This record gives sequence, structure tokens and C-alpha cells, in this order.
Amino acid sequence: MTKTRFEWDADKDAENQEKHGIPFSLAQYAFADPRRVIAEDLAHGETEKRYFCFGVVEGGVATVRFTYRGGVIRIFGAGYWRKGKAIYESENQIRR
Repeated sequence: MTKTRFEWDADKDAENQEKHGIPFSLAQYAFADPRRVIAEDLAHGETEKRYFCFGVVEGGVATVRFTYRGGVIRIFGAGYWRKGKAIYESENQIRR
């Protein structure tokens, strides 16, 4: 099994931390959640496919926006958003 590589733009990471409070270095752990949900972003991605990963990170459900390029996951956005949590709970049949 090969190890997954992640990358991101440092300026975008700093902007994301300021705006959404989660660094990409932490957001990447959403992919390690065995119950993670991957969904295609149908509203964006005119030039390449974009995706969402919904997974638990430090006790909350993080939504990570990413592309997959040449075997590398490139993160360009992340946050703890209610819509992502709702999708995660629905897909995993979690009842509140």
C-alpha cells in the first residue's frame, strides 16, 4: 500500500486558518477517518474535478475541499461546516 501525499499552497492555508480556524495540516486527517465520505463537487471544477472529504478531525466533522492530481491530494479549503456534518451523519446513519 502506498502512502498518500498531500500538498497545499501556504498562502491559501494561512488564509483558510484565519477565515475558518483549521490548518490544512490538521484537515488532512479527515482522510484517515474510516467512515469518511468523499463526494464530487458538482458546482465547481470546470477545468478539473473537485471533491469534498467529510471526516472527523479532533472531535468535529471537517469538510475538506480538494483535487486529486497525479497521485497527490491537493487541499484548497477546509472548515467545520454544518452542511458537511449533516452529510457525514446521513451517510453513516448517525442519529441525533
